[in-house]
Amino acid sequence: MTDLNSLKYTTEHEWIAVDGPIDQDGTLATVGITDYAADKLGDVVFVELPAVDSGVSAGQVVGEIESTKSVGELYAPLTGDVVAVNEAVVGDPSLVNSDPFGEGWLIKIRVDSSAPAELLDREAYLALTGGDQ
Repeated sequence: MTDLNSLKYTTEHEWIAVDGPIDQDGTLATVGITDYAADKLGDVVFVELPAVDSGVSAGQVVGEIESTKSVGELYAPLTGDVVAVNEAVVGDPSLVNSDPFGEGWLIKIRVDSSAPAELLDREAYLALTGGDQ
């Protein structure tokens, strides 16, 4: 299981795992939605993700997550190029609910060196959601 304290989070309920400094060209960031978001959405039935090799900008809508309750948007937390999408989630959207911090990851972004969006640590994210996990 992923160490949730090592992740960064957004106010749009995405998590980000990075393999180096976020403001360094070439850093790879894996992005997914949090368990809080997955729970609020309910049973996820459809996931639309951006194309590999597409450029994304922090704060831009890059995908859609549809559940039995509602439709949510996926926002890019960082600026860069999409280098991978999780085809397993496209084929089995329930992975977003069953393993949001593992097999339910959504996209991988090769980050450029522009300033990242406002990112939160685990403590700040839990304060935002009222969580105590």
